[in-house]
Amino acid sequence: MRMRPTLSWTPGDDLPPGTTDLAPVAEALRAGGVLVLSGAGISTESGIPDYRGEGGSLSRHTPMTYQDFTGSPEARRRYWARSHLGWRTFGRARPNAGHRSVAAFGRHGLLTGVITQNVDGLHQAAGSEGAVELHGSLDRVVCLSCGAFSPRRELARRLEEVNAGFAPVAAGINPDGDADLTDEQVGDFRVVPCAVCGGVLKPDVVFFGENVPPRRVEHCRELVRAASSLLVLGSSLTVMSGLRFVRQAADAGKPVLIVNRDATRGDRLALTRVALPLGPALTAVADRLGLAVPAAATA
Repeated sequence: MRMRPTLSWTPGDDLPPGTTDLAPVAEALRAGGVLVLSGAGISTESGIPDYRGEGGSLSRHTPMTYQDFTGSPEARRRYWARSHLGWRTFGRARPNAGHRSVAAFGRHGLLTGVITQNVDGLHQAAGSEGAVELHGSLDRVVCLSCGAFSPRRELARRLEEVNAGFAPVAAGINPDGDADLTDEQVGDFRVVPCAVCGGVLKPDVVFFGENVPPRRVEHCRELVRAASSLLVLGSSLTVMSGLRFVRQAADAGKPVLIVNRDATRGDRLALTRVALPLGPALTAVADRLGLAVPAAATA
């Protein structure tokens, strides 16, 4: 039986309350040197649910773990069936006002970088150059045997060919691109091997139970060291992969500012937590700074 990863965190009663005052965020950005750390909450307005907010996917969905994926062919078959369906939804997602605002801050030289815990590629699609994908990207696939990388669209084409007519209706789509399907809906879905060596294919994302590559972590630590302040957007900071950078910034005396509607594990280390939706909040900050945020692209 799959064990549920340790992903929960219960806020204490002594946490500082959230605010609606955006002035500290605007002031930090006006001063420049801001490093952004974003989580799933910034993508909810693009139609991608988060893990832990109201209606978050953890209430109904246990994310795939690295141990399950590598240890069980049946688990891989279920994963690829669900992810293949979810990929269609991810492919249609477009950057929202939050992503576009972050890109505008970067274009005007207010940021030293962007670290995202998301695997949806929406920061890059909005124009944030050089965003560090802490947990990888669903756009890429890697072979666990030979290490070859390939585009996800190529894998999608191969899976379509061997699973003609596969189009179940999912109960929901999760932040990791995994669609909610029953075993009956998965049916006899077929998985394809690496086109180079015949090995096992895995999305180039960090599963729960898997470590972020050390070089990537050190690169992020360098970004924290170079920044004047850290702006956390849409992350509960429940897992250590993001929280460690908040702790590093706070230990170095750098201001930490958080925009997240719910309490986070980093609130005690933060100068402020703004409890507002990301898109409207960041658009309002951009307006205070006199920056134009491009409108959403039309299809």
